[in-house]
Amino acid sequence: MIDATFRTLLAAAHDGHWEPVTDGESEASVFRSDDGSRYAKCVPAPSTAALEAERDRVDWLGGQGVPAPRVLDWRVTTDAACLVTSTVVGVPADRVTAPELRAAWQPIAEAVRRLHDVPVRACPFGRDLTRMFATARDVVARGAVNPDFLPEDQRRTPPTELLARLVPQLEQRLSQEDAEAVVCHGDLCLPNIVLDPETLNVAGFIDLGRLGRADPYADIALLLANSRETWADEREAATADEAFAERYGIGLDRDRERFYLHLDPLTWGRPSSSTEPS
Repeated sequence: MIDATFRTLLAAAHDGHWEPVTDGESEASVFRSDDGSRYAKCVPAPSTAALEAERDRVDWLGGQGVPAPRVLDWRVTTDAACLVTSTVVGVPADRVTAPELRAAWQPIAEAVRRLHDVPVRACPFGRDLTRMFATARDVVARGAVNPDFLPEDQRRTPPTELLARLVPQLEQRLSQEDAEAVVCHGDLCLPNIVLDPETLNVAGFIDLGRLGRADPYADIALLLANSRETWADEREAATADEAFAERYGIGLDRDRERFYLHLDPLTWGRPSSSTEPS
C-alpha cells in the first residue's frame, strides 16, 4: 500500500507502477519501478533535509569513478520529498552463499580500497568521529538506542555505560582519523554492496546517506563484523579478515576495529532533527 502523500510524487517521477520494497530507517519508504530500472526513496517533510543530503552524496560519488546509483529525479512538496535513483543491477552481497562471498571477497576488498582512495580533500561531506560521537551522545541521552543493533553481549548493558567505555579512547582515535581519514561509505555492510551475479565483481555501492570523510575503520569494522553472518564459523571469519586486510593493504588494528564496531550502533537512533550536519 503506497501512502497517498508519496503516490503523487511517484507518479510524477515515473509513468509506470511502483512496488513497495521495504519501510526504511527514519520514516523513509522505498519503492522499485515495475521495470526494475529505478528505486525511489520517499520521506515525510521533516526528513527532507536528510534525504537531500543523501541525494548530494549519491550525485557526488557518481563523479568520482566509484560504481554507484545515478540520481534520476528529485521532487519535493510541502508534505514530502522523493529521491529517484538508477538501479545498480546485481545481487546484494548478503544474499550470496559463503562460497560465493569467498569468491567475491577479493573484489570487495579492492572496491573498498578504490572508494577509500578517492581524494579525501575533494570530499565535501563530513562523517568524522567528532560528528559520530555527538550523534551517539544525542541518541543515548534520548534513550533512542535500538538494542537490535548492539552486539549480543552488550544488549543488557545500559547505553550510557557503553558510550562511557569509549570515551578514554577518543583522543587516540581522533588523532588516528586526522592522520588517515578517507572517503568512507558510512554504512559498509553486505546489503549495501551489490555484486554482479556472473562475475562476482562489485557492481556498485548503495545507500550512501552516511558517506563522508572518516577513519577507514568506520567502514572496515562494519564490513568484517557483518560478514560473520555468512561465514560458517569464527575460524573462517578470521581467515576472511586476514585475506581482506592483505588485499586492502593494512595490518588489522583490532582495538581500533572494536572501537568503531561498538560506537556505530549508538548512532542509529531516531534523529531528533531532520538531518545530521554535513
